[in-house]
Amino acid sequence: MSYSGYYILHHPEKYKGTLSERGVKYLSLWERNVIRILDNNSNVLAWLAPTGNREMTIPYISPVDKKLHRYVPDFFVKVIDRNHEEKRYLLEIKPLRQTEPPKIPKRKTRAYYKACQTYAINIAKWQAAAKWCDSHHYTFKLMTEKECEIS
Repeated sequence: MSYSGYYILHHPEKYKGTLSERGVKYLSLWERNVIRILDNNSNVLAWLAPTGNREMTIPYISPVDKKLHRYVPDFFVKVIDRNHEEKRYLLEIKPLRQTEPPKIPKRKTRAYYKACQTYAINIAKWQAAAKWCDSHHYTFKLMTEKECEIS
């Protein structure tokens, strides 16, 4: 079962990316939920979901192969906060299990080593994103399924 698709925007004027006639592409149900929130929240001034069209990338060095890679964050968002100040966020959506170091099992399997690599790569991406955010006046925010659920 595929959880990717297209979301038809109710407020396309806030979206700053390239829109297809099908809408904004999402790659998970969590991303779809975040898109729905961004589209319908009146405090969101503008946003971009580069996943579908690769408009924004952040370079990082992978700790696994020591090569330069490109990280594509899930969302760039501009909001107005309670104090009527404009804030900019870079959002990354990840499963909670990929945001924590893998638990060391009794028997170290390929799955464990793969989880370790995924975690190490994620940390490298997030460090590069935080550095990019500092120099571009954004705040990096990591969101898990807990923050992406809609009641």
